[in-house]
Amino acid sequence: MVDWKKIALFAGGALFGSAGVKILGSDDAKKVYTQCTAAALRAKDCVMKTVTTIQENAEDIYADAKNINEERAAKAAEAEFEDHGTDDLS
Repeated sequence: MVDWKKIALFAGGALFGSAGVKILGSDDAKKVYTQCTAAALRAKDCVMKTVTTIQENAEDIYADAKNINEERAAKAAEAEFEDHGTDDLS
């Protein structure tokens, strides 16, 4: 016995697949792909600018934090030197 439903579904799928390939390869579809790709490239540029700004800010923050810690260490060393210096005089 032949199952006509399965054969019809197969034939319909093959026809739809063939039409789909032609539609996806059409000039209109290529224009859509081109526009989507251009939008993705613009988004990438925007993201890269933001990343660069964040990196620059992070480098500035790191350098400032390093300077603060160096100044604190120098003050702590100076205070320790002064404490030891007064002990020797007594």
